[in-house]
Amino acid sequence: MRRGLPVLALAALPLLASPVTAVAGMSAGSGPPAAQAAPGAAGAAGLRAPLPLFEAIDRLPVAQEHRAGYKRDLYKHWNRGLNAGDGCDTRKEVILAEAVTAPQVEAGCKLTGGSWRSAYDNVVVTDAARLDVDHFVPLAEVYDSERTPWSAARREAYANDQNSPDTLIAVSAASNRSKADKDPAEWLPSDGAYHCTYAATWVGTKLRWDLAVDDAERQALLGLAEDCATTTVVYEPAP
Repeated sequence: MRRGLPVLALAALPLLASPVTAVAGMSAGSGPPAAQAAPGAAGAAGLRAPLPLFEAIDRLPVAQEHRAGYKRDLYKHWNRGLNAGDGCDTRKEVILAEAVTAPQVEAGCKLTGGSWRSAYDNVVVTDAARLDVDHFVPLAEVYDSERTPWSAARREAYANDQNSPDTLIAVSAASNRSKADKDPAEWLPSDGAYHCTYAATWVGTKLRWDLAVDDAERQALLGLAEDCATTTVVYEPAP
């Protein structure tokens, strides 16, 4: 699923498109990819033109992972979201934005009813309590991949990033917990039809946040790209 700026706006988009374009950081109202800057050049808002998946992978720096010192609470989440007055935190705003059928929103941002399609396993979920909001690149993986240690503010910005349609995604709790903090060398969605989109979104998110990949991760992504000839990646560098 893909989102623009989700200030309680509801969207239901297809899980697949041909060709597949993963857009990491393109906000609602942005022009079509063809109207953006030439490949590798930043446009007025820092948007990049579509890159073939292989080329996007080649732009990722390769480095060994460094897990020592990681704690989940280094990445403050969830904060008050894009609309501080709606009573919903970032997690609930993402769930609302990705609803296929809008739920009712009660006091305290309690959600009842509604439906969602979980992209990882192609499952329809009809109870918001059975959803997790996943950090597409898990927090532990982000820590592993920081090229220099991030500030607390940057870590919070990543953990609550709704200015990209890709950093956060509502999926079934079962699929998210199966994924845990694994990278594409260790885990892929059970829905094979989503693999090209998954690879492109992973790469776009890492490019957006200037994160490295390790060698095994890179090789796994290149292997996926072999079957994703028409898949492209668009990303906007995070502030």
